[in-house]
Amino acid sequence: MNASVARRSHPRFLISEAFVVDLPDRIADEAELEELLSRPPAAVVDVFRRLRGDLAVLGSGGKMGASLVRMACRARDAAGSRATVFSVSRFGDAAVRARHEAAGAETVACDLLAEDAADRLPPAAHIVYMVGLKFGTSDRPDRTWAANTVAPWTAAGAYRDAAIVAFSTGCVYDFTRVGSGGSVETDPLEPRGEYANAAVARERLFEYASRERGTPMVLLRLNYALEPRYGVLVDLAQRIAAGEPIDLSTGHFNGIWQGDANAAALRLLEHAARPPLALNVTGTQTLAVRDVATRLAERMGRPVAFTGEPAPAALLANSAQATALLGEPATPIGRVIDWVADWTARGGRTLGKPTHFEVRDGRY
Repeated sequence: MNASVARRSHPRFLISEAFVVDLPDRIADEAELEELLSRPPAAVVDVFRRLRGDLAVLGSGGKMGASLVRMACRARDAAGSRATVFSVSRFGDAAVRARHEAAGAETVACDLLAEDAADRLPPAAHIVYMVGLKFGTSDRPDRTWAANTVAPWTAAGAYRDAAIVAFSTGCVYDFTRVGSGGSVETDPLEPRGEYANAAVARERLFEYASRERGTPMVLLRLNYALEPRYGVLVDLAQRIAAGEPIDLSTGHFNGIWQGDANAAALRLLEHAARPPLALNVTGTQTLAVRDVATRLAERMGRPVAFTGEPAPAALLANSAQATALLGEPATPIGRVIDWVADWTARGGRTLGKPTHFEVRDGRY
């Protein structure tokens, strides 16, 4: 760890929240949820007023891709820009592709692991790279390494003259002491598990391409994106709803509303640098699982039980650098917790993809 880097001690979970505007007390349905996740802040609209050239979002068919693409299209339209927003994915589901097109994007079907992938990618001056594979590492580590190395190398080669914001993960760090404020961007990337090390390899390949070719980039280390259908809060709420005890062994985590993460990624297009700017994108608080689960249970009208004791270290990231650059996330974490509690209590649809945030050996 670089001792010269100042750390900011983040508070634990706070019940109080700042005054917020235009945020509902509850999210009625998926239509309202998608509108919230893709609502572009004024700062994102301003970015699209200044950007010159088209935008391509690679790997847009994943959990975050649809809302990020829609936010980009809404911001472009609000800015009066004539830029094309390309949504690039394998698009195995025609309905997913149709949603992206309905949002105003031009879709391109492309598997970045295919031999002809580079020839099928659309030309663009700005890239948001979202391709990655986390789960299944234990059963098919080869597939995880291919998705997290071959695909980024292909993209970096195809877009050597573009500005690239590449999604990474907070899993590139090892655990850090609770109360330290979390890992900072200059800390060693010495994580545990094959997925996390493949994610480091993804970053290193992008970094190499940037240094050798002069491609400006941002490495966006995200953890964890939160919304009512997926995320750590959903994992906890579902256990409470099922009457299962909450294991406190992994007792702390970071989180950010997915809409705020989308906005950060698009704003960072203007901050691409050579060599790449690495940036932790998450909330400003270290969240205690006990506190969060207690509030979820209260809002759900359910009891909650706990087992185990919090370990002294967890996977935590310090977002001070991103906060200095972009400001604090606009959506208070308390409001997100309440949304998830209400959504889960009403039996709202989830994506059926647990985060496994509690895993401590890197085996996903």
